[in-house]
Amino acid sequence: MGKAAGLDAFTQIHETEKKVSGRKIRIGIIGTGWIAGMHAEEYLKMDDVEIVALADIIPGKAQKFADQFGIKNCRIYDSDLALVENEKDLDGVSICTYNCQHAPCAIHALDHGINVMLEKPFTVTLDEAIEVMRAEKRSGKILTIGFQPRMSENMRMIKKIVQSGELGKIYYIQAGGGRRRGIPTPFGTSFIEKNTGGIGAVGDIGTYSLDMLLGAVGYPKPLTVSGYTSSFFGKDPDYYPGHPEYADKFGVDDFAAGFVRLEGDIILDFRISWAMNMNTSGDALILGTKGGLRIPSTDCWNGDFGAPLTIYKTLCGEEIEYKVPLKPSGDLFFKKLRAFVDSIRFGGKPTVPSSEIVINQAIIDGIVRSAALGKEITVQIPEV
Repeated sequence: MGKAAGLDAFTQIHETEKKVSGRKIRIGIIGTGWIAGMHAEEYLKMDDVEIVALADIIPGKAQKFADQFGIKNCRIYDSDLALVENEKDLDGVSICTYNCQHAPCAIHALDHGINVMLEKPFTVTLDEAIEVMRAEKRSGKILTIGFQPRMSENMRMIKKIVQSGELGKIYYIQAGGGRRRGIPTPFGTSFIEKNTGGIGAVGDIGTYSLDMLLGAVGYPKPLTVSGYTSSFFGKDPDYYPGHPEYADKFGVDDFAAGFVRLEGDIILDFRISWAMNMNTSGDALILGTKGGLRIPSTDCWNGDFGAPLTIYKTLCGEEIEYKVPLKPSGDLFFKKLRAFVDSIRFGGKPTVPSSEIVINQAIIDGIVRSAALGKEITVQIPEV
């Protein structure tokens, strides 16, 4: 870039900052459950953001949420559609609803010209994800998906190691981790009921491990999936001391596994659990022709990990291994929402684009469909 062009670019950035310096980014929150509380806490830390509207279909819930977090002078709505139709000057929304409402709420907001931070999972089905992406394309607005691990320096190091060529050609990636006992009923039954959650562990926490591994290897498309899901623990009344009725409401998976063939001759060996008779299904692995990478197990991969990465190589005929020191990453949830606000303010690109997460969703969808059919299936992602 020449000097004149550089000065022009600087001037444009400076003018943009001047134009927005006098006003705050106006945010609405759709769905006021527990994850919405994390959104509110982080937005309230930002001097240039104001929460101006809340929506929840349960009467009184949004107002109670506003009182709990001290959100003053915000307008309360009983549906996402009422919020997006009446808030004419809204800059963005955080969608924190049940999984089954992700798609319609995102489509409504985008079609009303509002930028969207959509909590994970992207959607319940691949078809829903495609419809959301079509709304994104129609609107020209920002759609980003809520994957705060993307903000971790240690998670980013995984991708750097793979892309550096240190491991050679990647041919196998293995997901791990998972919870021994962690069906999320402390937050009510919305996660476990079919008509609200839609999918269970595979979408709730499996989507995180998929993003970590697929992102590292460039998000190759899935070709075929052989999937398995089960719900032995979720449907067992003994799992819920004091609430055996939860077993009758359980309509999703508490364990999922899949064998996925990806473009580029890469195999994905996937497994995740809300509940199992094991402390972990293992570390995550990335195997290449020149080296291997071990990523220490966590229960759900929704943040940093607590031990260093390990690289395995052969050097001068000797088998060696070495650690990659952990780096501080700060408040990942804050950084996720700050990146969303900055993309609105300065016209940037989404940190977690739908073009990548639709591949994640296609694998989840493939595992669920394959498990239901009891056979391997071919995966096709429609054009947007």
